[in-house]
Amino acid sequence: MKSSLNILNRFFGYESFKPPQDEIIDTLVSGKNALVLMPTGSGKSLCYQIPSIAREGCGIVISPLIALMQNQVELLRANGVKAKFLNSSLEEKDALAIEQQLLVGELDLLYLAPERLIKPKTLSLLKKIKISLFAIDEAHCVSQWGHDFRQDYLELEILAQEFPRVPRIALTATADERTRKEIALRLGLTNARCFLESFDRPNIRYQISLKDNYRNQLIRFLRDDHLNHSGIVYCLSRNKTEQVSEWLTSEGFNALPYHAGMPVRQRSANQSRFLNEEAIIIVATIAFGMGIDKPNVRFVAHLDLPKTIESYYQETGRAGRDGEPADAWMVYGLQDVTKLRLMVTSSEAPPDIKRVEQLKLNALLGFCEITTCRRKSLLAYFSEEASDECQNCDNCLYPVDTFDGTEVAQKALSTVYKTGENFGSTHLVDVLLGKETQKVFSFNHHLLTVYGIGKELTPDQWKSVFRQLSARGYLKPNDEYGSLRLDRGACRPILKGIETIKLRRDIREKTAKQLTKTKLPDYIDIGLWENLREKRRQLAEAQGVPPYVVFHDKTLQAMATVLPQHLKDFSSLPGVGDRKLEKYGSEFLSVIRGESPKISPN
Repeated sequence: MKSSLNILNRFFGYESFKPPQDEIIDTLVSGKNALVLMPTGSGKSLCYQIPSIAREGCGIVISPLIALMQNQVELLRANGVKAKFLNSSLEEKDALAIEQQLLVGELDLLYLAPERLIKPKTLSLLKKIKISLFAIDEAHCVSQWGHDFRQDYLELEILAQEFPRVPRIALTATADERTRKEIALRLGLTNARCFLESFDRPNIRYQISLKDNYRNQLIRFLRDDHLNHSGIVYCLSRNKTEQVSEWLTSEGFNALPYHAGMPVRQRSANQSRFLNEEAIIIVATIAFGMGIDKPNVRFVAHLDLPKTIESYYQETGRAGRDGEPADAWMVYGLQDVTKLRLMVTSSEAPPDIKRVEQLKLNALLGFCEITTCRRKSLLAYFSEEASDECQNCDNCLYPVDTFDGTEVAQKALSTVYKTGENFGSTHLVDVLLGKETQKVFSFNHHLLTVYGIGKELTPDQWKSVFRQLSARGYLKPNDEYGSLRLDRGACRPILKGIETIKLRRDIREKTAKQLTKTKLPDYIDIGLWENLREKRRQLAEAQGVPPYVVFHDKTLQAMATVLPQHLKDFSSLPGVGDRKLEKYGSEFLSVIRGESPKISPN
């Protein structure tokens, strides 16, 4: 690993790896395959970038979006790594020049879209060169059960067939157990070493409220906690992104819309402004996000429900990639649920896919309605157990209205049991309410002791109970048709009256102002901080790259804390490699020494 550590320090400016980066890199350097599941912002890219440089040949990275490729290549080239991409944004002569560089061994990494990789011309080109490894980024796109399914990803099984001796690594930040198994199966990685890291993002604060007046709710959230911050606001429809963007602009915010229906040039310009400028709010559909590597996004707000917990986790994960405090804030209403259910039922997906989508939507609703720690529930969805409440979500910080739900939980669980654990919540609610439906009579469920014992709650309230019991793990999906079964170990204490359970009565927006985020340490000179940021902006603007390509905020904070006076001291700062030391060291030292003109913090 000595050479890998040398590469880390020389090109990326860090002294040590964050576990398990070192183990993953060692696995690939030794020629073995790996399946990696690590949260956003944990340094997944280094896990294939460093072995690509360390091993003989060029690393081939399969990436789903042009924006993602361009962003990664910009960062690598700024660090002195010989990286390029081949995609439809290039002129033919430029693409041919890059292919020639590849053939003569001038590249460390080449980024390709999956649809380009599987073309016979590309495969023929790759067979003429020495390949150090294949990296399949955003590997959850291979799963038909996932939220970002890409048909082209199914063709990537060809890598194992055509290049059996080249090590492969698949990486994702979002995959439940079913999706993980499908990734391994479809990409021929069932025998690969699996690195499954915690899905926890402790710097993100989760807050979910019932939608009342979403504009008032959003403006209060922004003005209380995120004035002059960069953030993303997600909406379900294109029209809504336009309307919300215009409204936020009228309220004094720098807001820009982004959706797939916009002209390509305008969409690209808005994305560029978001990446390159500070305090920009992008209002977007889910067309915006994957490949956005901006580290200091301080909040992600949802004005409508996403489709699944996986989508929610990935979209909220775009906040706080720098490890600093960030917010995941969402409001939702019954209308959102109706829209999403209609989208599921009216889609052209096969019935089995529709059933899974419905189950995933129910799981998300259950997550919205729980009264316990949201982080524990979110991690449990990804089969990870959290030992303690996080004290960094709305339910931990501002306990919700609850009622003693022990009796209604016993009724719900008993109904699941007595009907044979073969039915979904809609039928179970009918039984509890004593409904005279054909299904109730055909299964003789009107003869059960639980028939009609639940008339104290409305149908919607009972459905909320079932979602909350599912979210907490008392109920599990029994099949792909939506039926529920008991987790007997979890349910027994409730059914026997040994334990009580609190259920959510209502979800009200928390009125207490959230704790201050992103406050600079008291010992940092604000004037120096702003001067360093302005120098970074000037350098980035001159090169046509986002500011964080020059240096991340953490590196600027280190400058303002350590106050290096010489290049040797500057070289020890996190994020300062050989290339950036040579390119920027003197520029920033002159600011720290006070030799550059002062810039007003205003």
